[in-house]
Amino acid sequence: MLEPTSQGASSAPGAAAAVTHARFPGLARRLPWLVLALLAAFPLLAPAFGLEYYVGFVRRVLIVAIAATSLNFILGYGGMAALGHAGFIGVGAYTVVALVEAGFSSAWLAWGSAALVAGLAAAAIGAVSLRTRGVYFIMITLAFAQMLYYLAVSLRTWGGDDGYGLYTPLELGAWLDGAHAQVFYWVVLVIAAAVFALFSRVAHSRYGHALRGIRDNEMRMVALGYPVYGLKLAGFVAAGAVAGLAGGLLASHNAFVSPSIMHWTQSALLLVMVMLGGAGRRWGAPLGVALWLTLEEVLKLYTDYWHWPLGLLLLLVVFHAPQGVAALLERRGGREGAR
Repeated sequence: MLEPTSQGASSAPGAAAAVTHARFPGLARRLPWLVLALLAAFPLLAPAFGLEYYVGFVRRVLIVAIAATSLNFILGYGGMAALGHAGFIGVGAYTVVALVEAGFSSAWLAWGSAALVAGLAAAAIGAVSLRTRGVYFIMITLAFAQMLYYLAVSLRTWGGDDGYGLYTPLELGAWLDGAHAQVFYWVVLVIAAAVFALFSRVAHSRYGHALRGIRDNEMRMVALGYPVYGLKLAGFVAAGAVAGLAGGLLASHNAFVSPSIMHWTQSALLLVMVMLGGAGRRWGAPLGVALWLTLEEVLKLYTDYWHWPLGLLLLLVVFHAPQGVAALLERRGGREGAR
């Protein structure tokens, strides 16, 4: 599901994209702003259509998309298939719990600390894990995440396996707290947009190109003199910090934190979302998260056995869009532009 590396495989989509840009000038540049405007207006329009519940749902999608975007960065661009990414989400969430328990109420302090502590945890775990490759890297990240999970279960002060309820909302600031009932939604939207823009810019920078080179041929990059270990560790720490930020936001969104947030099944679900959207694709992570969570929400309205339709969807994607839904849309858009 990674981007093709051969010249023949990569030139055709590139030519198709060029045709699309020629046929629809400025569309690719304006579309993100249009989506951002629609998302920003949604809380104001939702009451008119009786969709107040879905304001919270879209906010949850945005928070999960932040975590998935960080995973897509190390998986799609760096080739680091970490099966313990949810561990950093849990570290961020429990950092918020620790600060609330200590009497702090500032949301900015809590979320910033969540990113910082998760980044430090990612540095410690990455320093060990990145000395392995392939299936060994997958298993060691899984092992570390499960260690964090069982540590959270043992913390009886913060609820242990029963979890911890955040009964008092964190404070965003005097004027923000009283500005609008949905101000937390807009704060999450701004953070999600900033995270997505930042990773997009970094992925196309010199560092991003070096990371993709490591993904495609690590030994060659070592021979060229690149500090491969340091580059991978920097990406791993950045992704862990952003996942911790998502964990802090998720704690505020749910007003509840439990160890299940960092179970290995949550890491696997994040991987599925990224692969569904398209690993290494610019829109892959948010598209995969939106598609998975929306289908899950809709299917739950009609059946208790909603898992098997989602499993069928994954099979269809594997056979018909092995590089993800984003790649499929890019190819179809290229064909339409050519016609």
